[in-house]
Amino acid sequence: MALEFTDTNFQELALDTDKLAVVDFWAEWCGPCRAVGPIIEQLANEYDGEVAIGKVNVDHNPETAMKYGVRSIPTILFIKDGEVVDKQVGAAPKQLLEDKIKAHIGTVKG
Repeated sequence: MALEFTDTNFQELALDTDKLAVVDFWAEWCGPCRAVGPIIEQLANEYDGEVAIGKVNVDHNPETAMKYGVRSIPTILFIKDGEVVDKQVGAAPKQLLEDKIKAHIGTVKG
């Protein structure tokens, strides 16, 4: 199950982890976000224990969205060792997101 990142737990769950963190910035009113949501859930299940995958609701957690300059949603950030190493703005197919995950964890899952 995807993590729920918030302004309160973002430092701990996304920045202080030794895993790659994949963070989907979304909102309930955003159509493309609703399309990406199930993909994020699938990836969270497939990479459970390997990658910290979750979502930030920008309406409920504006500080984190502002800190990372998120102006369009969905925006998916890939964070490693506390730094943004990749970004996807807009809806994307599962394969594209999975390719980015694989590139940053350095393993081939298949």
